[in-house]
Amino acid sequence: MSPVLIAEQVLNGVQSGVVLFLMAAGLTLVFGVMGLINLAHGSLFMVGAFAAAGVASATGSFLLGLVAALAAAAAAGALVEVLVLRRLYAREHLDQVLATFALILIFSEGVRWVFGSFPLFLDIPTALSGTVSLPGGILYSRYRLALIATGLVVALGLYLLIAHTRIGMQVRAGASDREMIAALGVDIGRLYTVVFALGAALAGLAGALVGAIQSVQVGMGEPVLILAFVVIVIGGIGSIKGAFIGALLVGLTDTLGRLFLPPLFALFMDSSAAATVGSSLASMSIYVLMAIVLVLKPSGLFGART
Repeated sequence: MSPVLIAEQVLNGVQSGVVLFLMAAGLTLVFGVMGLINLAHGSLFMVGAFAAAGVASATGSFLLGLVAALAAAAAAGALVEVLVLRRLYAREHLDQVLATFALILIFSEGVRWVFGSFPLFLDIPTALSGTVSLPGGILYSRYRLALIATGLVVALGLYLLIAHTRIGMQVRAGASDREMIAALGVDIGRLYTVVFALGAALAGLAGALVGAIQSVQVGMGEPVLILAFVVIVIGGIGSIKGAFIGALLVGLTDTLGRLFLPPLFALFMDSSAAATVGSSLASMSIYVLMAIVLVLKPSGLFGART
């Protein structure tokens, strides 16, 4: 297997990981600060993708599509938090699961009513189309490199926001002791709305970015949501650093597993069976990784000890 192919797949794994990070960062913030299990987070990913595809198609501007994705997902998230979710914070997790599952159905049918049942397609901007030559003779997609760069910039921005700003201090305090910061005069309702809108905007951005390399369709957020939950379990609930490291681990494990496992099984199986078994085990590998992390460190790699 050529080193160039391996390097390309490593980059694909990193690209997959940073997109997962955009999803998982918002999810871990919401769960860490609010204690809310939000199954509808994948629907906000879908809302962002459809908003970007619709606006980009109408205006011809991919950048305006990204802005629309951020705005639509943040607005949808804030609206859902104010109208529905803030009534669930004191309820059991089962109630939260049922309510947010209902939101998945509402979002899916609402998007289907507005945009129809057929997939939409978001074109890669001309400036980011084609490939770029990297050291070692690697030709790699310019757009995928832009995705990696965007994920890294967002990760740095989130770190600075959480670690070095007043609202970040409130978020960290809210994750530790929400009653205390409420007693100190912080408007906990406003803080929750801001956190939820931020998480929704990140999910919408991820949906818009992914929409240019796959079709935009109803239900596209659910598979990504499952992976995002795996990421926050591995990284530790409430930890942005954990979400970033966990997302990279999941992206690389999945991508490299699909690269190496089929040839490995082909050493003692026929090629068709090896491809099937190898691909299946590669899909399972991220859950094996999660199980190993939970056995060794039940709170996740960077989660708070309980």
